[in-house]
Amino acid sequence: MYFCQTMRQVSFYKYHGAGNDFILVDNRNNEYSNIDIQNIPKMCDRHFGVGSDGFILINKSDEVDFDMQFHNPDGSMSFCGNGARCAVAFFSYLTNRTDQFIFSAFDGIHKAELSKNKLVSLEMNEVSEIIEYASNSYELYTGSPHLILFDSDIERIDVQQEGARIRYSENYSAQGINVNFVQIIDSQNILIRTYERGVEDETLACGTGITAAALAYAKNVNMLGANRIKVLAKGGELYVDFKLEGDSFTQVVLEGPASFVFKGQIDV
Repeated sequence: MYFCQTMRQVSFYKYHGAGNDFILVDNRNNEYSNIDIQNIPKMCDRHFGVGSDGFILINKSDEVDFDMQFHNPDGSMSFCGNGARCAVAFFSYLTNRTDQFIFSAFDGIHKAELSKNKLVSLEMNEVSEIIEYASNSYELYTGSPHLILFDSDIERIDVQQEGARIRYSENYSAQGINVNFVQIIDSQNILIRTYERGVEDETLACGTGITAAALAYAKNVNMLGANRIKVLAKGGELYVDFKLEGDSFTQVVLEGPASFVFKGQIDV
């Protein structure tokens, strides 16, 4: 016996921020609000779908410019820094606006600005709690939970294997955690490789992880006052601006590119 399954066509746009790529869908008229979450892994699959590190709905909002609904490739929800920057670039395209934006997301309200050279600066939430471990590692929340591990040579690390081992360890298996391996280049530059929960693999960049790495580094070297750190990921470079006073990070801004790749339609 064959069962007839109703198919629907979803129009999407593909963007990336330093290689961190996303499927974005304009849902301001609520056309796609009832998309089955089970379809998200299929759309994000790099062999049988569009392929991406996340799925984003741009929803209508009466309070702010738009609402960003982000899903990891496994369907779970969180905040995503690079996804948010791509959402801003996409909303700019949809509305033909090129100024400042304010939007709601999983972790609250964010402001962002799109520059003339297509860089998106995203205001992140303030961070006042960083857990420091004796093994030169840090745990903090930047819209998503992150573990920062400093190492002298991150290229030698099997990020997939080691990241998965930590993410599924007894301490983190229930909620999961993003695992970041960070190498210090000099006082203003660091390298990063990230294993992302939800993707369950290494990604070319991770906005919340890059932010977390910069803040953990500043904590590590007691970088008080206003600072700007360049973070080099496999997919490109991003910048994190912040102000550290005591144990609190304020005026945290993530800046980097957000680029259109292609658009299309997929049946789900």
